[in-house]
Amino acid sequence: MEMTSERRIAASRRTVWAALNNPEILKQAIPGCESLEIQSPTDMTARVKLTVGPVKATFKGKVKLSDLDPPNGYRISGEGNGGVAGYAKGGATVRLTDDGAGTLMHYDVKADVGGKLAQLGGRLIDSTAKKLADEFFEKFSAIVGGEPANAGGSGAASKKTGWFKRWFGRRNKAAAHA
Repeated sequence: MEMTSERRIAASRRTVWAALNNPEILKQAIPGCESLEIQSPTDMTARVKLTVGPVKATFKGKVKLSDLDPPNGYRISGEGNGGVAGYAKGGATVRLTDDGAGTLMHYDVKADVGGKLAQLGGRLIDSTAKKLADEFFEKFSAIVGGEPANAGGSGAASKKTGWFKRWFGRRNKAAAHA
């Protein structure tokens, strides 16, 4: 699975960088994260409970930060074992750039799954990964920038619900005036 995108966060690059290195903020933002503990400045352990289609698992794993370039970005890689559900491993390159008063976070993700998870099929894995990434960025942006994430290149979901809310709102206003 590969995914490349960017998100705008309403906070300075230094604030976003600090949040990306704060285990308490990451724990709040990572869907299903039960624990995230610092082992060293570049190593963490995590426990995450996820449901992917019919498979529910608790993954225990290690996370490593490398290619540190404060406050511009880093490489984050990890691997987790979900017991009989299988394993997940992968990494992401994260780059931060100034965007007016906010920050544009670019990310390139590559991941691999095995075991029962791999048997679910690529489409389900990819759609679940995208959903989890969207949830992470919504929570992360709300915590760090005080507002929901604004998708840079992949705002299709936001645009889809945005037109629906605008249309539905107009219909309600028209009905109220009738």
